[in-house]
Amino acid sequence: MRQVTIYSRSGCHLCEVAHQTLTSLQSQADFEIEELLIDGNQELIELYGEQVPVIQIDGKPHDYFRVDPERFLKAINQR
Repeated sequence: MRQVTIYSRSGCHLCEVAHQTLTSLQSQADFEIEELLIDGNQELIELYGEQVPVIQIDGKPHDYFRVDPERFLKAINQR
C-alpha cells in the first residue's frame, strides 16, 4: 500500500482542503494518509515554511498547496 504524507500547520485552510481531497480519492486508489503538523518542529518549519500543505507519496515530494486529483491519481497508480 502506498503512503501519502501531508505536512501541514494547525488552522491551515489549504491543508484541510488537501486532506479532504485526498480522503475522497481513497475510493479510487489504495493508499494510506498520514498528516504531520510542522508546528513546533523547527527542522520541518525551516524545510517547508509557508509551502504547506506539502504532499509526499512514499516519502517523495509530489505537490505543494493544492492537490490536483487527476495528477495525484496518475502518480499514485504508477509503480
